[in-house]
Amino acid sequence: MSKQSPNSSERRSFLTSLNTGAASVAALALGGVAMAQVKSAPTAPFEPARHDQDDWMDAIPGKHRLVFDTTSADGFRDALLYAGNFMLANRNDYGLQNQDMAIIVIARHISTGYGYNNDMWAKYPAALSEQAAPAGAEAKQPTANPSARSLTTLAGQGVQFAVCSMATRRIAGMIATSAGITVDAAFDELSANLVANARLVSAGIVAINRAQERGYSAVTT
Repeated sequence: MSKQSPNSSERRSFLTSLNTGAASVAALALGGVAMAQVKSAPTAPFEPARHDQDDWMDAIPGKHRLVFDTTSADGFRDALLYAGNFMLANRNDYGLQNQDMAIIVIARHISTGYGYNNDMWAKYPAALSEQAAPAGAEAKQPTANPSARSLTTLAGQGVQFAVCSMATRRIAGMIATSAGITVDAAFDELSANLVANARLVSAGIVAINRAQERGYSAVTT
C-alpha cells in the first residue's frame, strides 16, 4: 500500500483551493458584467400618446410650428401681434411664405370670449364685455369682437384658433342666467359662432400640452 508524501498532499490541497478561488473570482466577474449590462441597457425614448382629436394640429401645413397660450384679454391681443410679427419676419428675412408657418392661438380662461364672432358680441355684450376690458380699465360693453380686424387678417394668412370648451360652458352659464335659456342652448350657440379658422377644443390647457407634444414651440402671453 503506497503512502502519499506530505508534499503531494499539500500540493493537491493547494491546487483544490486555487481552483475554488479561481471559480469564485470568475463567478464574481461574470456577475459584475451582467450587472453592468443591466445598468447600461438603453431605455426607450419617451413617446407621447396620440389621440384622433388632436390630428388637426398635424394637418396644418408648415415648416415651423408655433402655439400661443393666452389666458387674458391683454395676452390674447399680444398673441395676435406676435403672431403677425412672426409671420412678417419669416417672410422678410427668411423668404418663407405664410403656408410655411403653422401657428395656433389658444383662447382660454379670460381670453375665451375673443374666440366668438361679432354676432355673439352684439347679442351678449354684458356676458362677453368683461372679457374685453384691459386690466385696470373701466368695464365697457363693446358690441363687436374688439380684435375682429386682426383675427380676420391672421385667419386669412392661415393662423388657426383653438377655443376652450370648458371656459365656453362657463360663459354659457352666464348667458343662460341673463337670457333665460338653458346652458346647453347657450353653449351650442357659442360653439356655432366661433371666429374664422377656429375650433372648440376640450380644454385650452389640454390643447397647449398636445401642441407641444406634436412639435409646436409654445409662447405664453
